[in-house]
Amino acid sequence: VQLQASGGGLVQAGGSLRLSCAASGRTFSRYGMGWFRQAPGKEREFVAGISWTGGSIGYADSVKGRFTISRDNAKNTVSLEMNSLKLDDTAVYYCAASPRIGWYKESREYNFWGQGTLVTVSS
Repeated sequence: VQLQASGGGLVQAGGSLRLSCAASGRTFSRYGMGWFRQAPGKEREFVAGISWTGGSIGYADSVKGRFTISRDNAKNTVSLEMNSLKLDDTAVYYCAASPRIGWYKESREYNFWGQGTLVTVSS
């Protein structure tokens, strides 16, 4: 599966952005999906994940209550709605697909990665 992330940009602290990830391939619905991010000088970290049916969802503690992950298997897309953005949310955001049907915090569980989209939160 090939992934294309979009929706990043510059936003003021407290603002909102919606990231989208478009997937190619007819088996998208069989993949668990995740969003990760990597800030300058830091390691890539888990942000949110969603199971193949959308029935199971998980978030990093740092974004819980502010971010919402969702998927539309009919459109082969997964989205990340980000609200109440903070300076610390500045990073390149990546969507990822796991051949296993759940979601996982470990990046090694994901075989396919999008190219990343930059989110910059300013004060």
